[in-house]
Amino acid sequence: MDSDPAIRWHVVRDLLHEPDAVVAAERSKVATEGWGAQLLALQEADGQWGGGTYFPAWTSTTYSLSLLRDFGLDPASEQARRAIAPVRENSKWEHEGQDYFAGEVEPCINGLAVAVGSYFGEDVQGIVDRLLGEQLSDGGWNCEAEIGSRRSSFNTTIAVLEGLLEHERTAGKSADVAEARQRGEQYLLERRMMRRLSTGEVIDPSWSLFSFPTRYHYDVLRGLDYLRSGGVQPDERCAEAIQLVEQKRGADGRWLLENPHPGEVHFDVDEGEGKPSRWNTLRALRVLDWYKKGLAA
Repeated sequence: MDSDPAIRWHVVRDLLHEPDAVVAAERSKVATEGWGAQLLALQEADGQWGGGTYFPAWTSTTYSLSLLRDFGLDPASEQARRAIAPVRENSKWEHEGQDYFAGEVEPCINGLAVAVGSYFGEDVQGIVDRLLGEQLSDGGWNCEAEIGSRRSSFNTTIAVLEGLLEHERTAGKSADVAEARQRGEQYLLERRMMRRLSTGEVIDPSWSLFSFPTRYHYDVLRGLDYLRSGGVQPDERCAEAIQLVEQKRGADGRWLLENPHPGEVHFDVDEGEGKPSRWNTLRALRVLDWYKKGLAA
C-alpha cells in the first residue's frame, strides 16, 4: 500500500477485497498521479510513445499502452480517451503500415493489440477473427507458424490468451472465443505451465524467474496469473507451478524482481533486480489465493 496508485488499487481490490467504491476511488488516481500520469505525459504530439508503434521496445506505443493497461488506467477517463484518439488516427504498424487497431501479421503482436484495443474500447474484431483462424492443432499459437512451425509457443500463446480474455470482458462472451481460450488454457496446463509434453523436461529455465513488466516473455507467474484472471478452475496440473511460487517467497513474505528484460524503459516500476518487488508480490499473493480457494471449492 505504501506505493504508487497504479499498484495500490490492485491491492485494495485483489488482496484487501474492499468495496467497489473504495477500489474505484483509488483507481481514479492512476490518471493524475504517479506512474500513470508520468507515462501519459510522455506521449508525443502525434500520439506515439518512443517514436514508434512497436519499436523501440520497451518505450514504443504498444508497450506504453500495455503498461497503462497493467496500471489500470480507467479506459473511460478523459485522460484515456485523449491518449487513445491519436493512436487510432496516427499509429501504423511497422510491418506494412497497417492501422494500429487493424493489427499486423504476427499473433504475438496481435495478441497485445487485442488486449490494448479491447481494454480501451476500440474495435479489434478483425484481429480477433484472424487469431481464431491461426490457432494450431495443439491449442496454442506461434508467430513462426507462417514459416512452417506446427507447434505452439508459450510466449505467443500467453499474449493471445490475454488478448482474447480482455476482448471477452469488453465485447461480451463469444462461443468461438471461449472455445479458443479453453483450448489455449489446456495447452498450458497439459504442459504443467513449463514442461515439454513429449519428454517432461522444463522448456526454458528462465520461465522460473518472475519479471515485471513481462513484455512479450512468458514466465510461470504470468501464466498462473492469467489462469486466475480468467477464472480457470485450478487442478493438479498447476500444482508444481504453484509450489515454485511458494518456494520463491522470502522470509519477509515478499517476492523478488527477477530477470528484467534488457532494453530502454521510460522509468522503473520496481526497485531493481534481486530486490523485493511489489508487482511480483501482488501477483504471487493473488495467485496463491486463487489456488487455495479453487481447491476448496
